[in-house]
Amino acid sequence: MTTRAPEVMRAVKSEPGRHRPKGRLSHSLDMKASPYAYVAPFFLLFCAFGLFPLIYTAWVSLHEWTLTSDEHTFIGLDNFSTLFGDDYFWNATFNTLSIGVISTVPQLVLAIWLAHLLNRPLRAQTFFRITMLVPNVTSVVAVVVIFSQLFGRDYGVINWVIGLVGVEPIAWHEGTASSHVAISVMIMWRWTGYNALIFLAAMQAVPKELYEAATIDGASSFKQLRKITIPMIKPTIIFVVIVSTIGAMQIMAEPLLFGQTSGGGVASGGPDRQFQTLSLYVYEVGFTSFDFGYASAASWVMFLFVLIAAGINYLLTRRMGGALK
Repeated sequence: MTTRAPEVMRAVKSEPGRHRPKGRLSHSLDMKASPYAYVAPFFLLFCAFGLFPLIYTAWVSLHEWTLTSDEHTFIGLDNFSTLFGDDYFWNATFNTLSIGVISTVPQLVLAIWLAHLLNRPLRAQTFFRITMLVPNVTSVVAVVVIFSQLFGRDYGVINWVIGLVGVEPIAWHEGTASSHVAISVMIMWRWTGYNALIFLAAMQAVPKELYEAATIDGASSFKQLRKITIPMIKPTIIFVVIVSTIGAMQIMAEPLLFGQTSGGGVASGGPDRQFQTLSLYVYEVGFTSFDFGYASAASWVMFLFVLIAAGINYLLTRRMGGALK
């Protein structure tokens, strides 16, 4: 018995689960803790530059907070009640929705169509795909300057083209509908190719066998797009619609630069505020009138509008996707 005791002890020590080496323990801790360490920088930056400003803006919106006074009087929801009775605010809301719809809907339809074309066998596919990104990487200032010249009333190329068919020159900067169309064209030109590449990436994951079977059955290219491609990439469509809706509700650079040549204030969106968006309205109140409390209230209402618009688009996109199946 005494001679076998050391062998028994060694066997017990070597059984799995009885003793865990330090290297294995550190590896286990690394596997559990490393994912949190990888995502921690994003959440730290989000809390510092996203969550804290959001909460602080909500606090400022409850005060009469201006740069002309050192005292910040608590006024509760007075800024919000005043905001809902402000005609300029509702005018900016209408302009934002109008420009958002005019620019987003044709943009997404055109992006899906371009992605469908690029998904087919073509020569120089890489060249065409890279070209799609050129409008997005171009400076928005350069884009607006060029399009402002194109939409010029007296010497613009657009008016010259429509004049060839007998249409009178249009004052694109002065009218509400015409200015919305001009700004929407700028937004479409800048973002259509970017969204097309997102759709193209989703289309690349659709099994080719589905298209081959549909071709054998005699389905046209448009029918394949409607019956196969769109239902298969529905999650991507929902994502792009929501992101595009959020971007449309925050339009600022295009109308701001477009309005510099139309008269009126820089942030007023034209002399009659015909294309002032919500972002421009917040900018005007906050950095022209320096009424930060009122601007913060407008920002929070704008945030709620973004959530509502994104939710409505999400529900509509899901329902339309189910109807196409």
